[in-house]
Amino acid sequence: MPKIKILTETDLRSQIKLDLDAVACVEAAFEALATKNVVMPPILSMHLEEQNGEVDVKTAYVPGLDSFAIKISPGFFDNVKLGLPSLNGLMVLFSAKTGFVEALLLDNGYLTVVRTAAAGALAAKYLAREDAKSVGILGGGEQARLQLEALTLVRPIESAKIWARRPEMAEEIASDLTEKLGFEVKAATAREAVKGADIIVTATPNPTPILMADWLESGQHITAMGSDSDYKNEVDPHALVKADLYVCDRLSQCAALGELRSAIEAGLIDADASHPEIGQIIAGQATGRTSDDQITICDQTGTGVQDTAIATLARQRCAAAGIGADFDS
Repeated sequence: MPKIKILTETDLRSQIKLDLDAVACVEAAFEALATKNVVMPPILSMHLEEQNGEVDVKTAYVPGLDSFAIKISPGFFDNVKLGLPSLNGLMVLFSAKTGFVEALLLDNGYLTVVRTAAAGALAAKYLAREDAKSVGILGGGEQARLQLEALTLVRPIESAKIWARRPEMAEEIASDLTEKLGFEVKAATAREAVKGADIIVTATPNPTPILMADWLESGQHITAMGSDSDYKNEVDPHALVKADLYVCDRLSQCAALGELRSAIEAGLIDADASHPEIGQIIAGQATGRTSDDQITICDQTGTGVQDTAIATLARQRCAAAGIGADFDS
C-alpha cells in the first residue's frame, strides 16, 4: 500500500505564498475549466443556521494532473466572538490513476484563502482598468485583507478604503495594511469606500446587500467574493443589470449560489441567459473589458478546480523541499 504524506499548515505556509506563482496556478486552473474536459461536480453544502455556520465540500479532476483534491471547508462566522478564525478545514489529495490517498493537507483553510485571493487578483487582471489605483474593500475578515494584497500583484494600487461591520475592526485592519503595503489604507463607511474606487471587493458572508447599485460609477470593477451559498447576497441584484459586463467563475454555480442567483430570483435576469466565465476570458473564448467606461462585475463562488490546482502545487513543492511526514495507509 502506498504511503500517505501528512502536511501541516506550517509545512504548507513555508511553500505556498500569495504571490504571482499562486495567481498563475489559479489562472491555469480556470483556463483548464474552459478548455479541458474537467470533471467538477456541484458543491456539497450544509448550512448550520443555528450556529451561523456552513460546511462546503469541493472537488475537481483536471486532465493532465496526476492528482485531484477533495476539500472540506467549514465556515463558522460567529467564531470571532470566541477569539477563533471563521474558516478552517483540510484537503485530501488522491491519485488520479489509482484513487489511493496520496496526502492529507491539514491547512486549516490556508490554501483556500490563498487561492481565493489569487482568484480576486485574476478578476482584476482581466476586468479592471489597467490604470486602476484605488480600492474599496467591504469586509473585515482575513479574505478582505488578502484581497487588497492580491490586487497589488496585478494593478498599481496606491490607496484603499475599507469597511467592516465593526468600525474598530476597520481601523485596526487599515492600520495593519498601511504598514504592510506601504500606501494609505483608511477605514470608511461602505458608501465612502465605494465612492471613487477603481476596484471594489466584497468579502463577507452577508445575507443582504451591502453594495448598492446606485453607488456604482463609470469605469469601476467589482469582484464579489462572499456569496457562495443560497442564503448569501452581498451585491444589490440591480447592480448586475446596471453593469456593462457580468462575468462568473462557473455559470451553474453562480446561478445557484452566487450574486446571479439573487438577480434571477428578483426577476431581473433570465435564468437561461448565458454569461461568460472568467476561464473563457483567460482562454480568449470570451471578451473582457473593452473600454475604460464600462462597469464590470466578477461573481466568484469558489471552484473545486482551484482547490485541486493549489493542492497539487503545494504537494509538489513540499516534496521537492523534503517536507512532511510519511505514514502507512
